[in-house]
Amino acid sequence: MSNSVSARLSERAGPLRSLGLALLLGAALLAGCVNTTAPVSGAERRQNNVDAAAINVQLGLDYLQKNELSIAQGKLQRALSEDPGSADVHDALAQLDERLGDSRGADGEYRRALALSHHSPQMVNNYAVYMCSHGRAPEAVRLFDEAAANPIYPTPWAAYTNAGICLHSVHQDNEAMLRFARALQANPAFADAVFQAASVEYAQQHLVAARLRLDVFLMSNPPTPSLLLLGWQIARAQSDLVGQHRFEQMLSNDFPASTQAHALEFAGRSGAD
Repeated sequence: MSNSVSARLSERAGPLRSLGLALLLGAALLAGCVNTTAPVSGAERRQNNVDAAAINVQLGLDYLQKNELSIAQGKLQRALSEDPGSADVHDALAQLDERLGDSRGADGEYRRALALSHHSPQMVNNYAVYMCSHGRAPEAVRLFDEAAANPIYPTPWAAYTNAGICLHSVHQDNEAMLRFARALQANPAFADAVFQAASVEYAQQHLVAARLRLDVFLMSNPPTPSLLLLGWQIARAQSDLVGQHRFEQMLSNDFPASTQAHALEFAGRSGAD
């Protein structure tokens, strides 16, 4: 599967929030101010290592996002030495191995993260994203469904949407639409599921259904740049000049700096030429 499909998959385990990182850094600084003559218990030392590893995971993922792979690798290896039993550490190492083109290493790290987290639904979802992007759609869909069905998973709609995207990538559109429907049953305001479902309908030339899906959603939910650009494309396919203008105005007014607005501006210039 192409990288573009992988990028569309929702909700990987992201970095710690900035506030969480600040708290961890603050704790580390405070720990440095403690009287050095006081004995440090094994439990305290262990907690210090856990906190340090969490900071290094955050830093490693930040550098990974910036494509500074060597620095990211150093931070994550440091985290591994500090807390080798952390599922988050191994999940981050799996992401690094993916970027380095080491599929075998990434698979092993994802499996390790799954085992250490006792198959937490977030780690299950992350491994499924990896498998879908590496041509293992049937296994990925099974894991997405497993994550979504777990009662402790806070965002099952994201896993269902991921399953639908994965199914669409292997041309199983009927099954994909069922997953998008489940996502919207779990969270009717989840814009990504609406976008994905309408995109499939648009590709199948079911223009009325796709347009109705978007219009109904936008009546009671805030727009996103992707939804507005798709709406413009559907309106154009319907030869609806009024609809095209409405979607174009919403996109340029609400999201002027978005890539979708720039794409539409470029399309307008190309059409004029």
